[in-house]
Amino acid sequence: MEQKYIPKLGRGVSPIGLGTGGRRTDRSLESIWVEGIVRAFQLGITLIDTAEIYSDGFAEEVVGKAIKVWGGRREDLFIVTKIHPRNLRDRDSIYRSLRGSLSRLGLEYVDSYLIHWLEKDTPLREALRVLEELWKEGLVRSIGVSNFNLSQIEEARSLLSHTDIAVVENRYSLTNRGDEIDVIPYCEKEGILYLAYTPLDKGALSSNQVLKEIGARYGKTPLQIALNWYQKWSTLVPIPRATSKEHVEELAGSMGWKLFTDDIMKIDSEFKPYIIKK
Repeated sequence: MEQKYIPKLGRGVSPIGLGTGGRRTDRSLESIWVEGIVRAFQLGITLIDTAEIYSDGFAEEVVGKAIKVWGGRREDLFIVTKIHPRNLRDRDSIYRSLRGSLSRLGLEYVDSYLIHWLEKDTPLREALRVLEELWKEGLVRSIGVSNFNLSQIEEARSLLSHTDIAVVENRYSLTNRGDEIDVIPYCEKEGILYLAYTPLDKGALSSNQVLKEIGARYGKTPLQIALNWYQKWSTLVPIPRATSKEHVEELAGSMGWKLFTDDIMKIDSEFKPYIIKK
């Protein structure tokens, strides 16, 4: 099984993951979603990203059911979930949120627990102290942040005493490359896992002519070419969303091979105008 080693985690993770955000709370689709995640596990996509607010907790339930159906080794998976900032106000709220997530996931621990985003009144210092408690207790194997800029990441790290920020999750794609200016190089240097959400620009990259032309030479789709291009970063893992088994199989087709250097450079040049901070 192909893995990408992440120094700050001290372990490997799959080179692409699977996102679970943006789904409707439609329980009639549960079997399709479960089947898709199980297929991801079978194909080596073993990193799953979710959150307590995704589909009002239903996304976590689906992930939990998929883990049970799959029946493989827990230690082969890397499960990420996130806490809503409104639940960071005190210790009891944080513990309650995590217990809720663990219950829906059917797990004894999560591999990483992230602050979903910051709000103006988020008590960051106090919240991080509680997250460190969860880490000490083994309820979370690592902690991280989402939708943080570089100065916020550095602040969060400075407030920790016993562990460190091991995961950063931000929006990043070929058409949204602002984090290449600072956050991604920082994560590369520090050995922090960078999870890139919306890496396929909600499917829009499938119509790009350059990606189509390169894909034709490799026998790959434009989306597979884009996902493979992200592998040039040593600690970056894209987490595209997928529901159906067929879509998951397309995503998995981006693993196990490499683009030639000339094609990496051609793609980089095509999307260079998007390296701007928004």
